[in-house]
Amino acid sequence: MEIGLVGKPNVGKSTFFSAATLVDVQIANYPFTTINANVGVTYAIAEHPCRELGCTPNPQNYEYRDGKALIPIKMIDVAGLVPGAHEGRGLGNKFLDDLRMASALIHVVDATGKTDAEGQPTDHHDPVEDIEFLEREIDYWIYGILRKNWEKFAKRIKLQHLKLAQAIADQLTGIGVTEEDAFEAIHKLGLDNDPTKWSDEDLFAFVRELRKINKPIIIAANKADAAADAQIERLVRKGRSRGYIVIPTSAAAELTLRKAAKAGFIDYVPGSSDFKILKPMSGKQEKALQLIKEKVLDRFGSTGIQQVINTAVFELLNLVPVYPVEDEHKLTDGFGNVLPHVHLLPKGSTPRDLAYKVHTDLGKTFLYAVNARTHRRVGDDYELEFNDIIKIVATAR
Repeated sequence: MEIGLVGKPNVGKSTFFSAATLVDVQIANYPFTTINANVGVTYAIAEHPCRELGCTPNPQNYEYRDGKALIPIKMIDVAGLVPGAHEGRGLGNKFLDDLRMASALIHVVDATGKTDAEGQPTDHHDPVEDIEFLEREIDYWIYGILRKNWEKFAKRIKLQHLKLAQAIADQLTGIGVTEEDAFEAIHKLGLDNDPTKWSDEDLFAFVRELRKINKPIIIAANKADAAADAQIERLVRKGRSRGYIVIPTSAAAELTLRKAAKAGFIDYVPGSSDFKILKPMSGKQEKALQLIKEKVLDRFGSTGIQQVINTAVFELLNLVPVYPVEDEHKLTDGFGNVLPHVHLLPKGSTPRDLAYKVHTDLGKTFLYAVNARTHRRVGDDYELEFNDIIKIVATAR
């Protein structure tokens, strides 16, 4: 799974990326600092079952800190987007190519309104316009892919009696569209199963709906510490009216805190509302941290960076963490490791889906599962829940 970090130039996107991944990238106050996409690993953070069950885990594919599971997520910081990107303006084509396989997008917006549509400094820009233009660019990008040779494509579907959703998914497989995505968009709009009857307006409406399903977006209202409450409230309200979750963030504050923690000066867990000083530092450093405490943590409850990532993973994508085990009593794998692995699965997934996630052969030979919390046998109709611990029982091969 991959989360794309998107937005126009000069809004703090690369700072957000560095804060989320601790990967050093070029950060500068001018457009198109990012030309080649930066790729790193960030973490979705969830309460760990051991906090409730009183165990000590031996994590193999995640990290464990202070009763929380830090689950790795791939993050890609793509080139800045400007109006007309779908026509090749700016680094538009590269931007769009880089986000092809992203499961979700974090749109970083300058909440202060101090950067214009091109990413240049200004005093009066409406950040709500940035939300609208990003939608528009991605919509036209997908529309351009599908509209090319549409009449010929639609006739072939009709003449060969192809499944409409599957045919569209095959056409858009390069941007990660599935048959389920296409079917859901068609069904929601009530479009005719004969694509030759679709108008250009129908096709564009389909593309818009498909984008919402296949590339869901969350808004990070960045530089929130420099924005007035009224500015943030308006951005949250306007974003919500368009169906978006908007979270105030300060990427610069988060980057400072994470670097201070990495250097051993403070104890800080991403997403926390406070930090603990561990060793002496210079007066300048201490003053900078105090300002972050007052202007960011006390005002918003956190820097917002971790909240954005968690919301994207657990709400936008509706993923649930599940822990497979071989011994449901000791909560261990075959080597005695306690809860060594965690997998993120879409809400509504079943134990058989988990079995396939662990290993294809395990999925093919799946018989039933055991819920380690209740010690009850569950079948293939059981829907996995957040932090379930599951033993898979399969036939021998």
